[in-house]
Amino acid sequence: MAHVVVLGAGLGGTLQAYELKETLGAGDRITVISNKPYFQFTPSNPWAGVGWRKKSDITVELAPVMARRDIGFICDGAEKLLPEENKVILASGREVSYDYLVIATGPELAFDEIEGFGPEAHTASVCQIEHAEMSGDKWEAFCANPGPIVVGAVQGASCFGPAYEYAMTIDTDLRKRKIRHKVPMTFVTSEPYIGHLGLGGVGDTKGLLESIMRDRDINWVTNAKVNRFDENAVHVTEVNEDGSEKKTHEIPFKYAMMLPAFRGIPAVRGIEGLVNPRGFILTDEFQRNPKYPNIFAIGVCIAIAPPVATPVPTGVPKTGFMIESMVTATAHNLPRIIAGGEPYEEPTWNALCLADFGDRGAAFLAMPQNPPRNVNWASKGRWVHWAKLAFEWYFMRKVRSGISEPFYEKFVMKTLKITKLKA
Repeated sequence: MAHVVVLGAGLGGTLQAYELKETLGAGDRITVISNKPYFQFTPSNPWAGVGWRKKSDITVELAPVMARRDIGFICDGAEKLLPEENKVILASGREVSYDYLVIATGPELAFDEIEGFGPEAHTASVCQIEHAEMSGDKWEAFCANPGPIVVGAVQGASCFGPAYEYAMTIDTDLRKRKIRHKVPMTFVTSEPYIGHLGLGGVGDTKGLLESIMRDRDINWVTNAKVNRFDENAVHVTEVNEDGSEKKTHEIPFKYAMMLPAFRGIPAVRGIEGLVNPRGFILTDEFQRNPKYPNIFAIGVCIAIAPPVATPVPTGVPKTGFMIESMVTATAHNLPRIIAGGEPYEEPTWNALCLADFGDRGAAFLAMPQNPPRNVNWASKGRWVHWAKLAFEWYFMRKVRSGISEPFYEKFVMKTLKITKLKA
């Protein structure tokens, strides 16, 4: 009998618990630990940032679902991991012992690394549903008295899709309100070019997204390092390809949302052999930590080095498609290890993004995630908007029902094929 603890209950952690329930032995036990009592569907946060979704629309209370599946659930934050003792110390002081641990915490948001940054300072956020709802509340006040907007992603950011989504969703909402002409918009990003996405581009995302932004009258600054945020302006240094200073910008705003850099959560940071200097979990090809072989990690919390250095640092995104493959590989490797065998399943790191723009959208598919690729495709159209709505509906149903079947392979890829043919 083995006790498997899953630390984190986001997209990766929740699915990991469901799939492990199907693959582990009848005598094995699963416990999920999360600092929140609910699952939140993060891809819908840009909609919540303009008031199109409420917290209740995109969250699921986890205790009842986990109980139905006979999975233990502890709502408590992780204070410190003690890998030598196979223990997690929780914020309440409780100690939880494990035989095997799957870390799926997601990241800590590094707003504090830039002066004036974040929802507690001068900018909005859509990284968490609580932040997105705050942004939605501020959005109504902004629309009553509009002005300039800045959207984008700062240096070290690794998740660029939501920045593009939010910029275009804002644009769509402003047009619906017939006040777009009152709102100059600037997209500020650490990417070396529009559509880089931390992936070196996917298909012709550079031309595709530049064309969309020109069509929507959105200006942009790339290779941008944000120095600080004031109450009404962002101070930016634009750099050359060699990293030298090219130009400084002081861009005024009345409303701003920029995605932060990520780092590992405090409970794991500084543990030698477990994490890199940013606190991301080190893993091998089987999602297992080399130093602590009874610890696995999946999702945004793992360390992935960028394939190519950029003039301003950018991270590598971990999309849902990629995370699901990590989940499935771990769910099949753990029972084999518990039985005394060796892991054999390796995740396929593919990237899929359905970027909704409020009325239409853009889709990107990279297989594998980093070039050179077997599939390198991008498209746009109204069908993407409907695919994203279907994506949200099905995934929320999956979490509420405790369904363990793979989601992206069986549903999203099929949806992409059908909706593209109908577009």
